[in-house]
Amino acid sequence: MESEASVDQSEAQAYVDDMVRKRGYVLNYHKLMANADFPVLKAANGLVSAAYLDERSLDRLTKELIFITSLTVLRASRAQIQGHIRVALAVGGTPTQILEAIEIALPEAGVVAFQEGFEAWCEVVGAEGLEPNADLGELA
Repeated sequence: MESEASVDQSEAQAYVDDMVRKRGYVLNYHKLMANADFPVLKAANGLVSAAYLDERSLDRLTKELIFITSLTVLRASRAQIQGHIRVALAVGGTPTQILEAIEIALPEAGVVAFQEGFEAWCEVVGAEGLEPNADLGELA
């Protein structure tokens, strides 16, 4: 898709690359918006930078944990939740801290919202479960 406004491809590419350096990831819509409507991508990213990326009174890990909780509550895609889980781990978060952030979704958003966040966490950290004993027969 080519937008009506001319996009400087090298500027857009440099911008997307810089987003990866600052965020630790980019979403598919970022890549598409870089070509489709670069000025809106820059405007939206400016808001995200001010609220999320810029160092202010909350550190990056705290912001990641808040993002993970809010994305879980909002039932965001597993890939989006996992991106923030990976960044949280990269900035020093532990699997236990991240799980606690996801568990906050339980009382407010319910089990269905929690399960998607939990499954995202399980895949990223390689969590393993326990199987019921084989002697339980059909109850297992």
